[in-house]
Amino acid sequence: MIGIVIVTHGQLGKALIDTSELILNARPRSVVSVSINLEVNVDKLREKITEGIKKVDTNDGLLILTDMFGGTPSNLSYSFLEEGRVEVISGVNLPVLIKAVTDREKMELCKLAERLETYGKKSISSASGILRGNKRS
Repeated sequence: MIGIVIVTHGQLGKALIDTSELILNARPRSVVSVSINLEVNVDKLREKITEGIKKVDTNDGLLILTDMFGGTPSNLSYSFLEEGRVEVISGVNLPVLIKAVTDREKMELCKLAERLETYGKKSISSASGILRGNKRS
């Protein structure tokens, strides 16, 4: 099973995991969050991410989900990128996490990452656009 580490500012990752538990009716296995405090030394933050990785790494691949491209959580996570073994996706949201948890046993890491990127973009919609009849693509 592909392990998942959610690296975010503050407690966003923990909140996403807790909320996914409510929706999935079970705590997702091999998923951890790493909270990034911008006042902490960068080396200590990398150690926190390494510890998170060790907790969920099953040698089936690792997915790191971060909150926003260009932010400290993402920038730190990119140093762990390893083609075919560790993928990093920025812009995590609840639908993406749930999709990752439910699909990670069905496909290899690179396909999962591609699917999540596409799915994440489609998971955002404008209610007024839908009400006007604009189709979601």
